[in-house]
Amino acid sequence: GWCPLSPTGAQTTQLLVEPPWRPAVLWDRVTLTCRGLGTAGATTWYKDGQRWGQERQDRFTVTESGTYTCDSPRTGRSPPMRVLDDPLVLQVPAQALLEGDTVTLRCRC
Repeated sequence: GWCPLSPTGAQTTQLLVEPPWRPAVLWDRVTLTCRGLGTAGATTWYKDGQRWGQERQDRFTVTESGTYTCDSPRTGRSPPMRVLDDPLVLQVPAQALLEGDTVTLRCRC
């Protein structure tokens, strides 16, 4: 499933990640989707703070590690999503967690 990195229903641009785990790792074949008002055909992507070449696509599979954000014409820049190239990670679900929630961790190598 898709997991937004900002609160559901907020009038902001959201960066959705699949598979829905954080930290995102390159070898997990991470797909990022930009969701916001006016994203269709007008999404601008940034990698490590610099405008990046995936223009006009609201979804793509990441092939390079780095920190990604997207910009939607009417709702602005999304929160950042870092994609790592680490060989071993401890991941948590990419959703808001509250104290007392039961959470599944996964160790990936």
